[in-house]
Amino acid sequence: MDVEIIELGSDRLPDVVDLCRRALDLPEDAAEAPAVVATLADRAAADRPVLRLGAVRDGTLLGVLLGSLSVAHPERGHVDLVAVAPAERRQGVGTALLTGAETRLAALGASELLLAGNPPHYAWPGIDVRYTPAVCAALRLGFRQDRTAWNMTAALTEGSPALRPTEAAEQRLAARGVTVRRAEPADLPALSAFARSVFGGTWDGELAGSVGRPDAGTHLAERDGEILGFAAYGSARPSWFGPMGTAPAAEGSGIGGVLLRRCLRDQAAAGIGAAQIGWVGPVPFYSGAAGARIERVFFLYRKAIKRA
Repeated sequence: MDVEIIELGSDRLPDVVDLCRRALDLPEDAAEAPAVVATLADRAAADRPVLRLGAVRDGTLLGVLLGSLSVAHPERGHVDLVAVAPAERRQGVGTALLTGAETRLAALGASELLLAGNPPHYAWPGIDVRYTPAVCAALRLGFRQDRTAWNMTAALTEGSPALRPTEAAEQRLAARGVTVRRAEPADLPALSAFARSVFGGTWDGELAGSVGRPDAGTHLAERDGEILGFAAYGSARPSWFGPMGTAPAAEGSGIGGVLLRRCLRDQAAAGIGAAQIGWVGPVPFYSGAAGARIERVFFLYRKAIKRA
């Protein structure tokens, strides 16, 4: 194969975006290629080792792979994105990129390679099942499927349940001493502490990617200065909603539905026609609160690799 696998510098990121616009087959992914690349190749590098590999021929970029190490589990390497120009598919380019990623991530200490999102900076939970060639490649290269994840889609068009008014519900909450408002950068330390203490995981990192950023935002509920819940959107991609969480003591109060729909209204105002609720857990809640439906399904893969 007359293709060379190289490490890409920041100067090649515009080429990566252009390639992803052409190579990501699902329109909703291609449309957000700039945000996806910025999240995975640039923003993620602030807190974890990031790998940027390109497959080139005569200087032309034919394929790209973005990968990273997990901060919480540094023995885990992640493949966050693989894209190959349509005319170059089925010629070994994707395999060469994955092989190169395996070697380099093993050299960084990884003993396992995951085809799965690496929170807080991720663009998909795993491989969308509609990217069938990628699923076939994963199986051919010895990965095993260990989980399935799904997104829900909330329509943000006129008359959608996702855009139902929240004013009456907010008035009822106010009568019980609960204030609902947009989060400001000054709220981030308290929000992060709340997310870590109640939910653990990496939601504090996703909140940092939402509060105060363009095309993103967070709404919170509080009483007497105590945070009762939050909902965020746009951390990785403008059209994606999440995370959100409500304190156990406030569950059933209606806070979650209000926070959710406030975020979805923001996204609708920004011209987004459908929101993706990523890596969903409580399906019945999102179905009832926003009329959301399960749409995107992802397979997550992993395999053991030998450390260098």
